Amino acid sequence: MSFFSRLFGNKNTNQKPVEERNMFNLQTDDIVTYDLEDYKIVGKISYDDHGFKWHAYQLEGTSKTLWLSVEMDDELYLGIYEKIKLKLQEPIPKKIDHEGITYYLDESGTARVTGIGRNQNINGMVCQYYDYCDDDEENYLSVEKWGSEIEVSGGYDIEQYEIKIIASK
Repeated sequence: MSFFSRLFGNKNTNQKPVEERNMFNLQTDDIVTYDLEDYKIVGKISYDDHGFKWHAYQLEGTSKTLWLSVEMDDELYLGIYEKIKLKLQEPIPKKIDHEGITYYLDESGTARVTGIGRNQNINGMVCQYYDYCDDDEENYLSVEKWGSEIEVSGGYDIEQYEIKIIASK
């Protein structure tokens, strides 16, 4: 072993190069900048409804938690969602009024999910989902039924250029 190897140590030649990130391969601990705020990816949920797949990344900021929805359906669709307090019961309605906006059921179904990071405890579960939009298709509600629990998130579309990604590893 040479003097410099002992002094500075051997470089680890087994280290993989950082994979360039896109909306489909984000990883936990990556940083996403949106609307001038940095968010750390702390979890990911992947949904599969009979072969149609989409993802939701859990983004943790300093003051709030957001969800980045990523879907490829002829083109890339991105959305930002935040949990809201809206009590719903079964049967899930076809129309929802919330904060002066009327939302209409757009699509619904059942998806098998896998989770990583904070969401790893839902692996293999089945989720019923209901997607709503307003008349102008500018505001959205996402309703998910996990067993007996119903979660509601409000959201809107964003463009890919609004997101900046910093890979963690």
